[in-house]
Amino acid sequence: MIRTPLRPLARILWARDTGENPDAIERENIRLRHEEMRDKARNRAEGRLLVLSIAFLAGFLTVGARMGALAFSEAQEPRASAAGSQIAAQRADIVDRKGRILATNLETHSLYAQPHQMIDKERVAQELVSIFPDLKEERLIKDFTGKRKFLWIKKKISPEQKQAVHDIGDPGLLFGPREMRLYPNGKLAAHVLGGASFGKEDVRAAELIGVAGVEKYFDEALRDPANGGRALTLSLDLTVQAASERVLYGGMKLLNAKGATSVLMDVHTGEIISLVSLPDFDPNARPRPPTEGNPSDSPLFNRAVQGLYELGSTFKIFTAAQAMDIGIANPSTMVKTAGPLKWGKFKIRDFRNYGSELSLTKVIVKSSNIGTARMAQVIGGERQQDFLRDLGFFDPTPLEVVEAKGAQPLLPKKWSELSAMTISYGHGLSSSPLHLAAGYAAIANGGKRVVPTILRRDAPQDGARIMSEASAQAARVMLRKVVTEGTASFGEVPGYAVGGKTGTADKPKERGGGYYEDKVIATFASMFPAHDPKYVLIVTLDEPVETSGPEPRRTAGWTAVPVAAEMIGRIAPLLGMRPEVEPGQLAGITLTSN
Repeated sequence: MIRTPLRPLARILWARDTGENPDAIERENIRLRHEEMRDKARNRAEGRLLVLSIAFLAGFLTVGARMGALAFSEAQEPRASAAGSQIAAQRADIVDRKGRILATNLETHSLYAQPHQMIDKERVAQELVSIFPDLKEERLIKDFTGKRKFLWIKKKISPEQKQAVHDIGDPGLLFGPREMRLYPNGKLAAHVLGGASFGKEDVRAAELIGVAGVEKYFDEALRDPANGGRALTLSLDLTVQAASERVLYGGMKLLNAKGATSVLMDVHTGEIISLVSLPDFDPNARPRPPTEGNPSDSPLFNRAVQGLYELGSTFKIFTAAQAMDIGIANPSTMVKTAGPLKWGKFKIRDFRNYGSELSLTKVIVKSSNIGTARMAQVIGGERQQDFLRDLGFFDPTPLEVVEAKGAQPLLPKKWSELSAMTISYGHGLSSSPLHLAAGYAAIANGGKRVVPTILRRDAPQDGARIMSEASAQAARVMLRKVVTEGTASFGEVPGYAVGGKTGTADKPKERGGGYYEDKVIATFASMFPAHDPKYVLIVTLDEPVETSGPEPRRTAGWTAVPVAAEMIGRIAPLLGMRPEVEPGQLAGITLTSN
């Protein structure tokens, strides 16, 4: 920058020539320079003030706009966010055969805490314990005052609980959206449905995964978005299931049983219409699996599918049907029943002395162990194995619940002649009530194998033929006579012509081998109506005792049979079955000439 000199030589010389004072020129130049510097400084200050005022104005407008937006928007809790893939929480509904809801989803909230944002941690802990009594105040205070920056308090809370927590008013308590699995019928069909729980989760969502029953078996399908949320339709009938559970629970309590189970199965389609296992549980609050003791004592244990029992005399009809099918006997064939029947050091006895011989029909009606064992000797172990294998007693049932695949029937290590004899009347082979239902369904539908299913089917199965229609028909006549003349007389239900077979098996000891003397598994395997069966019903009671008489009675005729009869009387109308007159059998007529 070029400045004007304070004492310019030209002006100084001119001032001297004219007689003026040169110092006045210098003072004037200094004044002008100061004025120039003052003007520049003022301009710079005014420019800075202008820029600063513009910045303040912009900030004020930004804050004002944000405050206005918040004032006119819906209030929301702040949510923590994290990088990663989004969690899909959607899960398809489960419905019964008529479309009624068995399992669905419910929108709710989770509760978590960020302790570093809390104002009064001790008060918050006290308030939370008053809302959630299962929480421990000391534990909450320890977590809130520690180094943790995030803490789950409740994975699921109700709207009332959310409002109560909101009223606490602490900024460290936050809510996250949550989709939970809801079973609106509570304990109904609990062992079929199984239950669901949370898998991957964050504060924004949680993944619902199946943990048991059909929820786990069909887990991928229920979570698959490609299904478009289409509901899974089961073969269960909600009203029949409810009636079955109510009757079975009442029978279990009246007969002092430790547990009970029932299976109702369509003999043509294989559909499971109802499946009950007691004691049961609420899948909305599924209990933890036991860590000690006998797993079968847990309410989570599915007795119908997982329970492997010696089912006693219910197996005798299989021996009779096979004997008739291979042509070694007919319903009138006389069988020796004089006892005891000795095999080595073992003796087989009957419950009563039935004389020296009985017809094959009477062997079933009277439930003779000796007569059945003698038929098994004639049939032979190899043919017996083939027949029971065709009925499905050698493999787990393929029912679409995850527990079914682990129910492998217990077979003898060596299938000796003695094994064949004892298995013929239901001892020495342990299977589930569901296995027994499938076996009886083959007799009921005319001799074809049927595979049980929990999914709705509209068409009958066309399974492999196991026995002839004539043999199956003859077996059904025998089962009907068991009710009208034999050990299941309490099983008669007017209008529904029940046929079936009782089975009372001593219960094996958990340790040390052998059997209890006063504990039994009582079973009644039935079908109705016997002349044209539509359904098979299996009722099994664990350690029942009927105490109305002078002595305790444990046999199936006194325990399982009355429960099954009451159940049939309740559910048959619900199945659309009208009472009808049982068709009579024509008398034998011989035509002769005049």
